Amino acid sequence: MSKQKTKFSCQECGYDSPKWMGKCPGCQSWNTMVEEIETVVRTQGMTSSIPKTKEKAIPIIHIESSSEPRVVTSNKELNRVLGGGIVPGSLILVGGDPGIGKSTLLLQTSFELTQAQQKVLYISGEESIKQTKLRADRLNASSPLLYVLCETNLELIEEAIQETNPDFLVIDSIQTVFHPAITSAPGTVSQVRECTGHFMRIAKGKGIATVLVGHVTKEGAIAGPRMLEHMVDCVLYFEGERHHSYRVLRAVKNRFGSTNEIGIFEMQEVGLVEVNNPSELFLSERPLGVAGSAVVASMEGTRPVLVEIQALVSSTNFPSPRRMATGVDHNRLSLIIAVLEKRMGMFLQNQDAYLNVAGGIKLDEPAVDLAIAISIASSFRDQSTQPFDVVFGEIGLTGEVRGVSRIDQRVKEAEKLGFRRVIMPEKSLKGWTHPKGMEIIGVNTVAEALKAALG
Repeated sequence: MSKQKTKFSCQECGYDSPKWMGKCPGCQSWNTMVEEIETVVRTQGMTSSIPKTKEKAIPIIHIESSSEPRVVTSNKELNRVLGGGIVPGSLILVGGDPGIGKSTLLLQTSFELTQAQQKVLYISGEESIKQTKLRADRLNASSPLLYVLCETNLELIEEAIQETNPDFLVIDSIQTVFHPAITSAPGTVSQVRECTGHFMRIAKGKGIATVLVGHVTKEGAIAGPRMLEHMVDCVLYFEGERHHSYRVLRAVKNRFGSTNEIGIFEMQEVGLVEVNNPSELFLSERPLGVAGSAVVASMEGTRPVLVEIQALVSSTNFPSPRRMATGVDHNRLSLIIAVLEKRMGMFLQNQDAYLNVAGGIKLDEPAVDLAIAISIASSFRDQSTQPFDVVFGEIGLTGEVRGVSRIDQRVKEAEKLGFRRVIMPEKSLKGWTHPKGMEIIGVNTVAEALKAALG
């Protein structure tokens, strides 16, 4: 016996309310409460057919530890982000802007898995079978082990999984799948939560590695309830600028590996191509002998990446100067400008400051502070930096340069690309041996770093 009732659910966080409210009490978002019809099924006198098993608690020292088996693909960048490969039975959520290349990446990965004799089922809820076939022809990704189905009904998808029995499952996308027993529309909180729960049970019960494609909101977060990211094993964000051909695959949650790794791809006519040496790619168009340019050695997980930071400082007649940053935190730029004004005596109150990380990559570690300060001072004084210098270090509010980690990897990457001099914190010089062909300059303050870089 069933009874219907009406509720209002927040499309951002999943908060339920019996009446409509303009502001969600859960996530403080405005105009996100949507009316849904909830069907409550009451069963009387029925017993569950699921057998109940009782497990005993055992000491953790008696539990045998073993590494998770992984399926290693031929895509080294994807293996790096996932922690070494795809774990059977894992549930992976991939999000990104529309048209960024999520479907292209997953179709290429599906084809690569078929080359390792893995059976793949690709469920497309947004494109027809012919559209998927056209993309596969363009990517040269056709295989008899790659099965494609255009379906959004969860029950029919489960039947296809039972018939095909794949090793790898792709759902593109989770917002288009609906459960017939739930009366709300596809993409709502209740539908996304219920469908994800079904796929999680399928993945864990049958050992099928499952990838869910998720839509993103205007703020860049994955649409739907926050619970969606808690249910899955791995959350990947596919980032990139529309005007650049580079794409960055970043892990923000990974139960089987590190969350600091990134994979870098380049979008070409044949699809996404791995970038094995991103530093060389980001520095390929770097101008030499120009004021306002500095190269920083940043760490993305275990990988050192050399990126150019550009700054432009120009006078303004407005009472409040502009501070714009692309690729780094805007608040970090304001902090470093305040340190340069207070500790170095630079009068930047009547100067607009623009900062850009070349290549469209985003840097969020404190080690880029020193390169930002040197590029701003170089543009302000109109003095060019040395073309073969690499800079890294964290800046404190008193003007000191603090030490950073993984010094040897940063310096080796700089040496490999032909740089001759490194300006770095003096506190980080201990405990390692630098290459003989590199000149290492240790600094304790921003003033020493500016003197070494600009003279």
